[in-house]
Amino acid sequence: MKDVFILAIESSCDETSIAIVKNGNEVVGLSTNTQIPVHEKFGGVVPELASRMHTENILYVLDDLLEKTGFNIANINAVAVTCGPGLTGSLLIGIEAAKVISYLFNKPLIAVNHIIGHIYANQLTKALSFPTLALIVSGGHTNLVCMKDNYNFEILGSTLDDAIGEAFDKVARVLGLKYPGGPNVEALAKMGNPTYKLPIPMNNQSLDFSFSGLKSGIVNLVHNEEQRNKEINKADLACSFQNIAVDEVIRKLELAIKKTNIKNLIVAGGVSANGYLRTKIEELALKYSVNLGIPDLKYCTDNAAMIGAAAYYLYLKQDFSDLDLQPRPNKSLN
Repeated sequence: MKDVFILAIESSCDETSIAIVKNGNEVVGLSTNTQIPVHEKFGGVVPELASRMHTENILYVLDDLLEKTGFNIANINAVAVTCGPGLTGSLLIGIEAAKVISYLFNKPLIAVNHIIGHIYANQLTKALSFPTLALIVSGGHTNLVCMKDNYNFEILGSTLDDAIGEAFDKVARVLGLKYPGGPNVEALAKMGNPTYKLPIPMNNQSLDFSFSGLKSGIVNLVHNEEQRNKEINKADLACSFQNIAVDEVIRKLELAIKKTNIKNLIVAGGVSANGYLRTKIEELALKYSVNLGIPDLKYCTDNAAMIGAAAYYLYLKQDFSDLDLQPRPNKSLN
C-alpha cells in the first residue's frame, strides 16, 4: 500500500495547529501557534478573541509548516480538520481553511472528532493494541472507554458534571493562579503537602466521574477562611486538591481494569500531561501487568498531529465529508 499523507488542522479552542501525518503514525511536520499569552490576562479563553486570532494566524501557521518540511501541499492525500467538540467560532476557522484546501487541490475532506483525536495521539508514540481501555482526561471531558478495534468505542463511564480539567482551572482561579490553570496548580502542588480535608468525589462503585463537589468544597473553604481573616496555604491546598482528584481517577480506572480484565490501557487529553497522574497510572499499570500507552507530552495538549493520526483510519474507510461541513461544538464521542 502506498504511503498516505494527511494535512490536518486543529483549531477547537485556543491553539492554531497544522500538521502533516504519514500513515497515521509518523509526524512529518507540526506547527502550532498558542494564544496563551493573550488569554492569560483574562484568566481563561475568550471565545470571540480566540476565533479572531485563528483567522489572523492560520495562514502563517500553514506557511511555517510547509517551509519547515519542504512538503508540496499538492502531494497530500486528504485534508483533515477538527469538527467538534469545541468553540463554535474557533472550529469554524479551521473548517473553512480545510474546505478551501480541499477544494483548491481536489483532495477529500475528513471531519475528525476532537476527543477521538486525543485518543489517537497515542498512535504517534506507540501502536494501539486491542481491546484497550482508554482514559480521557481533559478540560471538557473525563471518560472511560473500551475500544475493541479502531473507531469501535463503548463508553464505560463519563463525567456527570465537571470534567477534571475544568476543576483544575477553577481551583487555579480561586487560588489566584494564571491561565492555563492545570499546569500552574500542578507546579504549586509540588511545593505543598496534602493537609486539607476535602470532599471525596463520587465515592462509589460506578465508572462515572463527578468533580463539582470537590470544586465547590474548595471554593467554600477559601471563602470561609477569607471571612475569618485566616490565611490559606495555597501550596497545601493545591496539593490536597490534586491528590484527591487524581486518586479518584485512579480508583475508577482500577475498577474498570478489574471489571473488564483488559490488559491494554491508553491515556488521552490535556490532563494526561500532569506528572502526578502519569506516575499514578504507571504504578497502577505495573500492579495489574497492563500494557500502558501515554502520548509524548507534546501530543497531550491540543495539536493537529493527533487529528491527522485519527483521520488516517477514516481515510482507509473513505469516510469523507462534503464541503458543506459545519462545526459541531457539542459533538459526542460516538
